[in-house]
Amino acid sequence: MCGNGTNETFYGDFNLRTFSAYKKASIVLILAIFLMYVFSMLGNLIIIVVVHVAPRLHTPMYFFLSNLSTQDVAYVSTILPKLLVIEITGETCISFLECFTQMFVFMGSAATEYYLLAFMAFDRYVAICLPLKYSVIMNKGVCTILALISWMAGFFNALLYVFLISHLSFCDSKSIQHFFCDMKALISLSCCDVTHMNNLMLTEVCVIGILLFAMILTSYAFIISTILKIKTLASRMKIFSSCSSHLTVVFLFCGTSMTIYLKPDSESSKELDMVLSLLYVAVVPACNPLVYTLRNQEVLSALKIKKNIFN
Repeated sequence: MCGNGTNETFYGDFNLRTFSAYKKASIVLILAIFLMYVFSMLGNLIIIVVVHVAPRLHTPMYFFLSNLSTQDVAYVSTILPKLLVIEITGETCISFLECFTQMFVFMGSAATEYYLLAFMAFDRYVAICLPLKYSVIMNKGVCTILALISWMAGFFNALLYVFLISHLSFCDSKSIQHFFCDMKALISLSCCDVTHMNNLMLTEVCVIGILLFAMILTSYAFIISTILKIKTLASRMKIFSSCSSHLTVVFLFCGTSMTIYLKPDSESSKELDMVLSLLYVAVVPACNPLVYTLRNQEVLSALKIKKNIFN
C-alpha cells in the first residue's frame, strides 16, 4: 500500500533480468550453474545423511552443520532450478506467488544461516576455551533450543518482509533487476515511497548481520588466543584446522551478503549485485560440503566407514 492510502498492489507476473538479458546465455554459464546446483544438493544431502547415521558425529558441532546443510538445500533448490530454466529457455516470467515464495525461502534460509554460523562459532569457543564445561553448556537440550531459535528467527523475519513487500504497489513495473526475487530488487521496483522499507532493511542488516558477525569474530579471537597458548605445534595445527573451515564459510557468506545490502544502490551496480549474489546463492552452498568434509578427518572417516559397509 502506498503512502497515499490507495492500494494498487500488483498480483500479476514479474520478469527476471538474469544474465541472459545482456547476451545469449552461453553453454559455459549454463553448465557452471548446473554443476554448482548438483554439487550443492549432493554435497549437502550427503552431509545430512552421514551426520544422521554416524554415531561418532552425533555432537553439537555436526548437529549445527546438518542444520546448515538443510537450509542450503532449501534455498538452492528454490533459486537455481528456476535460473537454469530461464537461461536455457529464455523465458524470464515468474508468477507473483512463485516470486514471493522464492523470496520467503531465501530470506528465511539466509537469516537462519547467520544464526547457525554464530552458534557454531560459540560451540567452538566453548569446546576449545572451556573444554571441561563443554558437555554441560552444549548439551542436547541447549543445542536444540539454539537451532530452533535460528530457524524461527530467520523465517519469522522473512515472513515479516514478505508481508510488507507484498503490500507495496508495483504499478506497471514488472522487470526485476536480478536473477531471483531478491528483497532489495523488489523494493526498488515499487512506485511507492519505500524510504521506511530501506531504513528497516539497513537497520536490520546493521543490528542483526553485523552483530552476529561481530560475535563470530569475537569467539574466534578468544579461540586463537587459546590456541597460541598451546605448547605443541601439532596440537595447535589440529585445532586451527578444525576452526579454519568454519571461518572460510563465514567470510564467504557474510562478506558477500553484507556487501550487497550495505553498499549504496545505483543503476551501475545492478550487475555487480547479481555477480556477488551468485557467490552466496550458488558458490557458497557448493563450497560448504567441500570445506567441511575435505578438511575434516572425522567426516572423512565416517564416509570411509559407510563406504566399506556398502562394499
